[in-house]
Amino acid sequence: MPIHLPQPLPDELPSAYAHRVGQWVLSWKRADKTLGQYFTPLATARFMAKNLPLTGSPSRLLDPGAGLGILACAVCEIASVDIELEAFEVDPDLAQCLEGCLSYAQQWMAKRGRSLTYKIRREDFVLTYADELYWSNSQPFDAVIANPPYFKLSKSDPRARAAERVVHGQPNIYALFMAVSAALLRPGGHGMFITPRSYAAGQYFSRFREYFFGKMRPRMVHLFESRREVFDEVLQESLILLAERSTEDSDILLSSSANGDFAQVVQRRKSINEVLGTDNILHLSLTDEDDAIGEIVRAWSGGLRAYGMETSTGPVVPFRATEFVSASGDVPFTHAPLLWMQNVKPMRCDWPVSHKSQYIRTGGAERLLLPNKNYVLLRRFSTKEERQRLTAAPYLADFDTPVIGIENHLNYIYRPGGDLSPEETRGLAVLLNSSLMDTYFRRFSGNTQVSATELRALPLPPLESIMELGRLSAYSDAPVDTLVTEVLGLYA
Repeated sequence: MPIHLPQPLPDELPSAYAHRVGQWVLSWKRADKTLGQYFTPLATARFMAKNLPLTGSPSRLLDPGAGLGILACAVCEIASVDIELEAFEVDPDLAQCLEGCLSYAQQWMAKRGRSLTYKIRREDFVLTYADELYWSNSQPFDAVIANPPYFKLSKSDPRARAAERVVHGQPNIYALFMAVSAALLRPGGHGMFITPRSYAAGQYFSRFREYFFGKMRPRMVHLFESRREVFDEVLQESLILLAERSTEDSDILLSSSANGDFAQVVQRRKSINEVLGTDNILHLSLTDEDDAIGEIVRAWSGGLRAYGMETSTGPVVPFRATEFVSASGDVPFTHAPLLWMQNVKPMRCDWPVSHKSQYIRTGGAERLLLPNKNYVLLRRFSTKEERQRLTAAPYLADFDTPVIGIENHLNYIYRPGGDLSPEETRGLAVLLNSSLMDTYFRRFSGNTQVSATELRALPLPPLESIMELGRLSAYSDAPVDTLVTEVLGLYA
């Protein structure tokens, strides 16, 4: 059925019209999260377009996840050259609306002496061009501007299989969009992407980073200081990356803004060696304090495995264990305490809490239960409202029970085949709750999830220092930052 779009206003800018159409669409159609749809805010689209270099006339532009075309329209209204656009959109309703928005942009440009020609492809972008990851022969585009879809794929998904070259672990569709887009750029072409930040570090994206940064050199990175901004439903910080299809290094412009209106943008230049390490991890240091913290932590040679420790994710998945999880129970005879993310506060574990089922039946649930011994408990997730990313509590075998349950939204640190000492347990919790470690962690991960893989890779100070933190915290009421500063000798 044809969709009748709102009419453009007199002399309305193309991106403003696309944005208005987007608001109208959302009034009668929910964004399809199964397709990873998150419409680009108007200010963000204009910021990205303003910073995207265009060469050639006409300039061949790719928008691989076009939606309503707000990004392409933003480029059209500031471009000084003619544009040939290829836009992909698989949602049939949005593709109809995209046609209307691009038709208006075409008319708008024509009135100003420039041309826009466009082709809308109603097919899957990754499957269409995945072969370019292996051959990269055509390189038909001068520039890419993209707000790719965002969702996890199974490794058996046809798109993950087609793009196997850049897949490691569980892939996310946005990384496949970035990789294929890079393969389609000519040498000297530029790609501008707004995505979650998770590809900047982490094992799951290691193969993607190797491929992408093997072809593309970052030229600009923009971060948003507020986790509420840009895409409210995405549980990660967003990052805007401008990269060039090149092997030549140059300084990188790092910028940040307090929110999504770009009213106050803070900028600093860093050498590529300071930002993109040999491990292809992006080190996104926005302040002198970030630089200093990075130098301190990276100088530490310790780590969990170096100290005979390990970290795992809680084995109790409540919706799969409904027959065992209970709001009441008899500890230790028929039930064990069940610890949730909500039980873990900085430096303490509160149990029970009123709004969670706090017991797990022991009979039949043996494989889900852990020995009751010392653990450091860490929340795997933080909310967008919480500034602190790392929240840890020492658990010192506090209950009179042989086993306990730990729910799947918690990570726990333990010593395989042995026990963490009380000093080690409290000391690790102090360190992980400190501003020092939280700032360092946020530099490398924009995800609200704290993964076990990231914890294993976290540098740690000497074990003697960790144990000293634990001894002091046992009888001192000093804030954790004060203890860390004193024990580690971190003075300005």
